[in-house]
Amino acid sequence: MSEFNYVKNYGGYNSTSAVEVQNTLLRKSYVWMASALVLTGLTSYFVANSPGMLQLIFGNRMVFFGIIIAELALVIGLSSTIQRISVVTATLLFVLYSVLNGALLATIFLVFTMSSIATTFFITAGTFGVMALYGSFTKTDLSSFGNILLMALIGLIIATVVNIFLKSTMMDMIISGVGVLIFTGLTAYDAQKIKALTNGVEEDDETQKLAVIGALMLYLDFVNLFLYLLRFFGRRNN
Repeated sequence: MSEFNYVKNYGGYNSTSAVEVQNTLLRKSYVWMASALVLTGLTSYFVANSPGMLQLIFGNRMVFFGIIIAELALVIGLSSTIQRISVVTATLLFVLYSVLNGALLATIFLVFTMSSIATTFFITAGTFGVMALYGSFTKTDLSSFGNILLMALIGLIIATVVNIFLKSTMMDMIISGVGVLIFTGLTAYDAQKIKALTNGVEEDDETQKLAVIGALMLYLDFVNLFLYLLRFFGRRNN
């Protein structure tokens, strides 16, 4: 079951403090997202500075592809079982995902300079913040816009796979530009969606899971936006 169906099952509560509950859950989503980003960054830096870990992850195809499969399984599993698992389990799965993702992202510290990584991070944070605020406060319904972006994302994935074989530099730059546009738009869309998901819910153990799902959505938007921007602003190590 997706996070959208989950909300349908748990929404509909009446509460005199609905606004306070909404603000609390939104705040928790952003706090969890930020915490996961810090954990990802620390993990990446640690792995990048550990020859043994680098050899284990990137020198062994089974381990490398095993982590990729585990990441996909965690995202799908967390979204589909969120209704049945506990808050603690949902949180631990999200933490595990951020650590595994950090391990795979360790290569950016080997390929790009620290200054360009930092610059790209701040550019990403600024872009993300503006779009998240827009998505949270705009009165425009972004649902149709979001559906178009999701379809574009599928096309982007297909184009990326095709370019693995073509190895076209020009196509890679086009894909990167489109990726930036897609995840910039998805940030606004997901921010609005998270706000909508918290409408009419009460703050209890079940609805706390919404914060985890919301954090996961925002985390994925931020990381992907960062990686696509890094292709433009990243300077390679000599």
